[in-house]
Amino acid sequence: MLPPYTSNTLGDHYCIVQIPLSDRWQVYHRLQELMIPCLCDSDGSLRVQVDNFLTVILVHSIVKQFSVSRQELIDWLERCWQM
Repeated sequence: MLPPYTSNTLGDHYCIVQIPLSDRWQVYHRLQELMIPCLCDSDGSLRVQVDNFLTVILVHSIVKQFSVSRQELIDWLERCWQM
Protein backbone atom coordinates (compact mmCIF):
# COMPACT_ATOMS: atom_id res chain seq x y z
CA MET A 1 0.00 0.00 0.00
CA LEU A 2 1.35 3.42 -0.92
CA PRO A 3 1.19 6.40 1.43
CA PRO A 4 -1.98 8.50 1.31
CA TYR A 5 -2.16 11.72 -0.61
CA THR A 6 -4.58 14.62 -0.45
CA SER A 7 -6.93 15.37 -3.32
CA ASN A 8 -6.81 19.01 -4.36
CA THR A 9 -10.47 19.10 -5.35
CA LEU A 10 -12.24 17.50 -2.40
CA GLY A 11 -9.73 17.75 0.40
CA ASP A 12 -10.36 14.09 1.23
CA HIS A 13 -7.54 11.71 2.08
CA TYR A 14 -7.03 8.79 -0.25
CA CYS A 15 -4.83 5.76 -0.25
CA ILE A 16 -3.77 4.17 -3.53
CA VAL A 17 -3.78 0.40 -3.20
CA GLN A 18 -1.71 -1.55 -5.73
CA ILE A 19 -3.15 -5.05 -5.94
CA PRO A 20 -3.36 -7.58 -8.77
CA LEU A 21 -6.20 -6.93 -11.19
CA SER A 22 -7.53 -10.40 -10.44
CA ASP A 23 -8.15 -9.38 -6.81
CA ARG A 24 -9.11 -5.75 -7.35
CA TRP A 25 -12.84 -6.28 -7.87
CA GLN A 26 -13.18 -8.56 -4.86
CA VAL A 27 -11.41 -6.03 -2.66
CA TYR A 28 -13.46 -3.21 -4.18
CA HIS A 29 -16.76 -5.00 -3.49
CA ARG A 30 -15.74 -5.86 0.07
CA LEU A 31 -14.87 -2.21 0.74
CA GLN A 32 -18.24 -1.20 -0.71
CA GLU A 33 -19.99 -3.69 1.61
CA LEU A 34 -18.28 -1.95 4.53
CA MET A 35 -19.36 1.44 3.11
CA ILE A 36 -15.77 2.57 2.60
CA PRO A 37 -15.67 4.95 -0.40
CA CYS A 38 -13.40 3.66 -3.15
CA LEU A 39 -13.03 3.59 -6.91
CA CYS A 40 -11.06 1.68 -9.50
CA ASP A 41 -8.80 3.85 -11.63
CA SER A 42 -8.15 3.09 -15.29
CA ASP A 43 -4.48 2.32 -14.53
CA GLY A 44 -5.53 -0.70 -12.45
CA SER A 45 -5.05 0.86 -9.03
CA LEU A 46 -7.70 1.07 -6.36
CA ARG A 47 -8.25 4.43 -4.69
CA VAL A 48 -9.72 4.26 -1.18
CA GLN A 49 -10.92 7.20 0.91
CA VAL A 50 -9.37 7.01 4.37
CA ASP A 51 -10.83 9.39 6.93
CA ASN A 52 -9.77 7.69 10.14
CA PHE A 53 -7.52 5.05 11.62
CA LEU A 54 -10.27 2.41 11.68
CA THR A 55 -10.60 2.68 7.91
CA VAL A 56 -6.84 2.20 7.52
CA ILE A 57 -7.01 -0.97 9.63
CA LEU A 58 -9.98 -2.32 7.65
CA VAL A 59 -8.31 -1.64 4.30
CA HIS A 60 -5.10 -3.29 5.49
CA SER A 61 -7.01 -6.33 6.72
CA ILE A 62 -8.99 -6.74 3.50
CA VAL A 63 -5.94 -6.37 1.26
CA LYS A 64 -4.04 -8.84 3.45
CA GLN A 65 -6.80 -11.44 2.99
CA PHE A 66 -6.23 -11.35 -0.75
CA SER A 67 -2.46 -10.88 -0.86
CA VAL A 68 -1.06 -13.53 1.47
CA SER A 69 -1.29 -17.28 1.45
CA ARG A 70 -3.80 -19.24 3.49
CA GLN A 71 -0.99 -20.58 5.67
CA GLU A 72 0.22 -17.06 6.45
CA LEU A 73 -3.30 -16.10 7.51
CA ILE A 74 -3.52 -19.17 9.74
CA ASP A 75 -0.15 -18.38 11.32
CA TRP A 76 -1.21 -14.77 11.90
CA LEU A 77 -4.46 -15.87 13.56
CA GLU A 78 -2.63 -18.33 15.80
CA ARG A 79 -0.22 -15.58 16.89
CA CYS A 80 -3.19 -13.37 17.75
CA TRP A 81 -4.66 -16.08 19.97
CA GLN A 82 -1.33 -16.42 21.82
CA MET A 83 -1.37 -12.78 22.91
